[in-house]
Amino acid sequence: MTVGPELEQADVVVELGSGTGAITEAIVRRLAPGARLVAVELNPVFARRLADRYRDSTVEVVHGSAEDLAALSPCPVDVIVSGLPWTVMPHEQHCRILDAVAGVLRENGRFSTFAYVHAAWTPPARRFAEELTARFSSVERSRVVWPNLPPAYVHRAAHPIHTPHPTPARMPAPTRTLQHRSTP
Repeated sequence: MTVGPELEQADVVVELGSGTGAITEAIVRRLAPGARLVAVELNPVFARRLADRYRDSTVEVVHGSAEDLAALSPCPVDVIVSGLPWTVMPHEQHCRILDAVAGVLRENGRFSTFAYVHAAWTPPARRFAEELTARFSSVERSRVVWPNLPPAYVHRAAHPIHTPHPTPARMPAPTRTLQHRSTP
């Protein structure tokens, strides 16, 4: 997931759906000195654990929804890495999140996310791939990573198309508590 999005050259990286931090750790290892990582996590328990784990680092953990990315992260963003479960969320929600992703990325920004092979043929997975191509001028899919359980592949997208996309109206976002790293 972290191979290809040029993390080493990024000043600002955002991770969506940080969960327990498995991908977070891989991102941190590849960041250049002085780079900033904003880890956005919806689950308050996971967000608190990550905030505790990365208390004395350059990782800023934010408890909030990826739909509110523009309000939760610095703009512009160089790279976004996502661990969100795209095929199980409603189509309208993944459209709003992809709009937010494309909206905060730099002109040459990069986005990567994974998907499971067993779900690739499903209508939600096919719609997701179509939505990516509507929002980025360059989209590719990696080879299947068979040792992963379940086997997965990575969607890599670059150069967001900064035009409005027709997505359903959104209900107002609930108030989110931001959990920033403490500074010594």
